[in-house]
Amino acid sequence: MEINRTLFGTAADGMPVDRYTLSDGRMTADVITYGGALQSLRVPDRNGRLTDVLLGYDSIEAYQAQDKYIGALIGRCANRISDDGFALNGTVYLLARNSGPNHLHGGLSGFDRRHWTALETPTGLVLRYSSADGEEGYPGRLQATVTYALENGALSIEYRAETDADTLCNLTNHSYFNLAGHGSGPVGDQTIRLHASQYTPADANAVPTGKITLVDGTPMDLREEQPIGAHWDDAFEQLAFAGGYDHNWVIDGKSGVLRPTAEAYCTQTGIHMEVQSTQPGVQFYTGNFLDDEMPLGKGGVRYGRRHGFCLETQCFPDAVHHPNFPQPILRAGHTYRQKTVYRFFSR
Repeated sequence: MEINRTLFGTAADGMPVDRYTLSDGRMTADVITYGGALQSLRVPDRNGRLTDVLLGYDSIEAYQAQDKYIGALIGRCANRISDDGFALNGTVYLLARNSGPNHLHGGLSGFDRRHWTALETPTGLVLRYSSADGEEGYPGRLQATVTYALENGALSIEYRAETDADTLCNLTNHSYFNLAGHGSGPVGDQTIRLHASQYTPADANAVPTGKITLVDGTPMDLREEQPIGAHWDDAFEQLAFAGGYDHNWVIDGKSGVLRPTAEAYCTQTGIHMEVQSTQPGVQFYTGNFLDDEMPLGKGGVRYGRRHGFCLETQCFPDAVHHPNFPQPILRAGHTYRQKTVYRFFSR
């Protein structure tokens, strides 16, 4: 795997932002140090032509202006935490409400708004960020390490973290995929399959109720390949709440083991993506809140509603308030680890 570095731009705080291009001879990925974001991912279609399947931007100014977490690393705790925060070891920690009544994706300046340091290695690009004790309200100094690597038609993302005090840790990547190409419009005709027999229903504020429910007989049953848009506007309360899919599914199989999570396919390009993860859940989100107020995308493309979909591997949202969910608590002296792999081929 080859890695090359170029200057992407200068952030508003005067910090330089680098772009690293990874290549394995079959596919290439661009990663920027602002937010550790995946800026592009070019994979071969059925005719061997490289297609950029990620929404993204050509400038650091656009990344700083957008608020959709496009391509970014998410932390300290991905997804939503309800109310004013959480209690841990008898202490209440207050968090910003940056999404209606909820705390979302780590707060006002989560990991998506931070500068990551980069190290090129023979096996991948290693990004590091040190989150100070009390940053965004979270206890403990957290050392986060994320490694991007390309090998044999797959992009792997490995996450590791340590803390000097008990805290929450739930890291993920928030890339928006469009297997027809980043500028090709809505993804409703592309297909999805989730290896999940259960999901966690949410209330009107997108916070799980605490129930874990079978998908049987509902539009949440995505165990068989079907168009993404086949049911996203069904008269089903969960879809009405979110304006489409924006829910956590419980991945079948044993958590902590790399196992099938999702599959997506585009008939236009023939690009097929398989996702595997060690995480207990995956947030399947169909870009319901993308809008034309966003900065212009790569090449001057205007992104809009449902022009991309996310598969955010994670602990369940608001798990700290639901003891029956797998908990995102990282204890001092322990190590957080997770791995997610996106494998591409054509058919």
